[in-house]
Amino acid sequence: MDSSIANNRSTTSKWRKRSTNLQNYTMPLILLISSIIIIALFISSKTLFSPSILSISQNSQPILHIQCAGSGEKFLWYAPHSGFSNQLSEFKNAILLSAILNRTLILPPVLDHHAVALGSCPKFRVLDPNELRFRVWNYNIHLIRNRRYISMADIIDISSLVSISAIRVIDFRNFVSTWCGVNVDLLCTSDSSLHASLLEKLKQCGSLLSGYEGNIDSCLYALQDDCRSTVWTYQKDDEDGVLDSFQADDELKKKRKISYARTRKDVYKALGPDSAAGSATVLSFGSLFTASYKGSESHIDIQEAPRDQRIQLLIQKIEFLPFVPEILIAGKKFALQTIKAPFLCVQLRLLDGQFKNHWETTFLGMKQKLDLLKEKGPPPVHIFVMTDLPLVNWTGSYLGDLAKDSDSFKLFVLREEDEVVAQTAKKLVHAGNSMKLQFLSRNSDGMEQQCNALSLPDILLYMEETICSCATLGFVGTAGSTISESIELMRKNSICSR
Repeated sequence: MDSSIANNRSTTSKWRKRSTNLQNYTMPLILLISSIIIIALFISSKTLFSPSILSISQNSQPILHIQCAGSGEKFLWYAPHSGFSNQLSEFKNAILLSAILNRTLILPPVLDHHAVALGSCPKFRVLDPNELRFRVWNYNIHLIRNRRYISMADIIDISSLVSISAIRVIDFRNFVSTWCGVNVDLLCTSDSSLHASLLEKLKQCGSLLSGYEGNIDSCLYALQDDCRSTVWTYQKDDEDGVLDSFQADDELKKKRKISYARTRKDVYKALGPDSAAGSATVLSFGSLFTASYKGSESHIDIQEAPRDQRIQLLIQKIEFLPFVPEILIAGKKFALQTIKAPFLCVQLRLLDGQFKNHWETTFLGMKQKLDLLKEKGPPPVHIFVMTDLPLVNWTGSYLGDLAKDSDSFKLFVLREEDEVVAQTAKKLVHAGNSMKLQFLSRNSDGMEQQCNALSLPDILLYMEETICSCATLGFVGTAGSTISESIELMRKNSICSR
């Protein structure tokens, strides 16, 4: 046992002597290896997490020079998000800003409900403008590739604005083909060998347009302003550059590490022809959504332009933008030929967000209205029901009770699988309203589109809103719902009687 201890001591002693001799070599070696690992991790993280690593290669630089040295036309691009009502609100703001700045508006597609979410402006928790733009770009390409692309101008009728030259427009697909130097229709060809290189080019192009490569003189200006920092105004000289009335409180500043203040800026002075952004071929905004909050607007506060008659008239025109004729005709036809009687429309949002906890309040207004209608006329009261609650889940709810009482009430619903919805969607795809607008706006039919939608677009919401606008016995909507607000606006503008 003692011998064993001695041997251990002897071995340890010899090892210590060797380690002392190697010390001069091991320390520099460890430092070298550590440095290599740190550099490798840095490069890896940039590749995995930041689109900015997708720099435009030397081979693709001429594409940008060709675009920027073209006809001199200047464009406005933005990143719509969230549900359709929010996207429509942004679309109106984009029309307004493109007219103020004299830029051609790049028409966006309709995104799937909440495919891209912004966040919360009041809580100062939103996506960075570059990230928002890049997410929207990638989703747009996804829609094209999967042949599900439907332009906002295929749904919303802006032909009257284009025909009087109030705005100029270009379809996003045609803009991408020119700007990126690729034909996006090739994404729909059967030759899959082309897809990888096309997608890589489009990804690089989207990264550039999103602002990850910074601004490019006379070519691109990617705004970093968003609802956390800026409220855009127009012709309010005494407000330009002043702090907005709504600011983050001390607790929120500490929590979000906010070191900036929300400033009101005149959009023409900041981004017009005499500004740094004015010379850029493409001006890239992030979100253009705005909403009233605590006595201010979250991002855009342009309600009037008393010194600019052209813009003042445009503000009045875009307050209400109708659906395209294909949708309006189908909705009116359903009201006249299916319901066939005076009816009440109820819009019940019961499952989404804040609304799912307020069923009792939502049903109360409906019940009060129905009680009045029962007293006024002979039964049954005809009701068109627009709700996110599936029919199979009506049992046990107030809707289920109404459906059972067929002597007093006759209920109507529209479903996505109904033939009238499918036929209207086919007509909409065939009409190609967005491309027609491009011909009017630019005197050009652009290019032959091979990537037309194969699957039918979801137009149920638009048809339901149109039917509700025709409800002669009145309308009961869900408080706080943007869909309800849209229907009220349609009814105010008597869309059903046009």
